[in-house]
Amino acid sequence: MRRADRLFQIVQYLRGGRLLTARMLAQRLEVSERTIYRDIADLIGSGVPIDGEAGIGYMMRSGYDLPPLMFSREEISALVAGARMVRSFGGAAMALAAEVALAKIEAVLPPDLRDRPAGVAIHAHDAGALSDADRAMLDRLDRAVETQLKLALDYRDADGAATLRTVRPLGLWFWGKVWTLIAWCELREDFRMFRIDRIAGAEDAGPFRPERDKTLAAFFQQEVNHRRA
Repeated sequence: MRRADRLFQIVQYLRGGRLLTARMLAQRLEVSERTIYRDIADLIGSGVPIDGEAGIGYMMRSGYDLPPLMFSREEISALVAGARMVRSFGGAAMALAAEVALAKIEAVLPPDLRDRPAGVAIHAHDAGALSDADRAMLDRLDRAVETQLKLALDYRDADGAATLRTVRPLGLWFWGKVWTLIAWCELREDFRMFRIDRIAGAEDAGPFRPERDKTLAAFFQQEVNHRRA
C-alpha cells in the first residue's frame, strides 16, 4: 500500500469516533506500530485534528470531515484542462475515460469548488486532426505498451514507401498535432519513433520481456547522451 493511501485509511478509521490504538491500526494496515506513530505525527503536523497519545490510543476530533478530493483550485484547473486535451486528442478509449473522469471530479468536489471545472477557460478542439482510425490505432498501441506485446507494423515513410517493422512498443508521445510511438525496432536493432498517422496496420507479434537496454528509460538516457555529445 502506498503511504498516501495508508494515511487516508488511518483518517477513515479514526473518523468512526472510536479510540483506536497504534497496535490496532498497525494490524489493520499490516505495518509496524512505529510506522503508525510516524504517520499519526505527520497527520497531526499537517493539521488533521487527531487527539490521543502513544500507549492509550487515538481518535478524531468531532466535526472534522475529509474532502473526497483534496485539490486546490489550480490543481482542479490543471486536471480539467488535461482531461479535455485527452478527450480531444487521445484514442477513443482514452477520450471516454477522460469524459468519465471529468464527471467524477465534478461529482465529488466540495460545494465551494463544485463550479470550478465549468469555469476553467482552457479548452481543446482537434479540428479533425485525429481520424477515427487514428484514435483506434492509439488505443491499440496503448494496450500493446501496457501488455508488453510486440507488433508487426505496416508503416509508410514521408514519401509513402512501405516497410514492415516488428517492434516492441514502449510509449506514446504527443507533439501538439502528431502522436508518435516510441519503440525498439528489431529490424534496425535500435530505438525508433513511428508517426501514428503513417501506420497503415498493426498485427500482434507475440509478447516480449523487458530488457534493460530496450526500455523507455534506456531511450530517454540515449536521447540525453546524444544531446550532450
